[in-house]
Amino acid sequence: MLVSARSFDEYRAMFALTDRDLEQRILDCPAGAASFVAGAGRRGVDAVAVDRQYAHHREELGLLVERETGFKRDLLAEETAGCVWSWYADVDDLVAQWIANAREFRADIGARPDRYVAGSLPELPFGDDAFDLVISSHLLFAYGNRLDEEFHRAALLELARVARREVRLFPLVVYDTGVRYPRLAALRRELAALGVPSRVERVAYEFRPGNDEMLVLSSDGYRAPERPPRSVAAEDRVRWRHREGPAGP
Repeated sequence: MLVSARSFDEYRAMFALTDRDLEQRILDCPAGAASFVAGAGRRGVDAVAVDRQYAHHREELGLLVERETGFKRDLLAEETAGCVWSWYADVDDLVAQWIANAREFRADIGARPDRYVAGSLPELPFGDDAFDLVISSHLLFAYGNRLDEEFHRAALLELARVARREVRLFPLVVYDTGVRYPRLAALRRELAALGVPSRVERVAYEFRPGNDEMLVLSSDGYRAPERPPRSVAAEDRVRWRHREGPAGP
């Protein structure tokens, strides 16, 4: 599977991010080589990226995605046949945008390394309620036939733990099958019983046909079970400034 590198504007559309949302402290998990945090930084948005690849590859990840995207142009053309070409003009425009986004990511992770934290689901190196809003793109549900239900449950609860207000996930469709993740309703019921209600919302973004919905978890009432103390400070290098004052309703 080719690693994508989506932009700040694409994230805004996928997650229906309003100007008010962007006033909050945001975590992108897993962020990969997306340029959302880079674009957020230019706009004064308090955003952090987390990904397992940052432990070893960091800047090299952007270079890898840049080279792989160009090299696999013909494969992309095959895989995206029948897609909705409203965000990209055509496959060559997609390649050009992803390469530009990967370069922006690479420049930003070099200039602001504290905004890119090594970590992976289902256990993140952040304290409870460390962020106001968590966004998660193209991992959970998208790989629903490769990641089992137990992983999905644990990962969703972990995202809810570090989010003071909301978690938003896109897409809800399994990449290989093109249908909605079959255990979504059951997982939503389980999460609601644990204090994490959810809703499905349509968004103004569609690339793969019918793939235009996100799941929103309301995490403000969730309190994670106590677990053994972890060494959060070792990797959690960014100050949680949102705790210095109210973030608004």
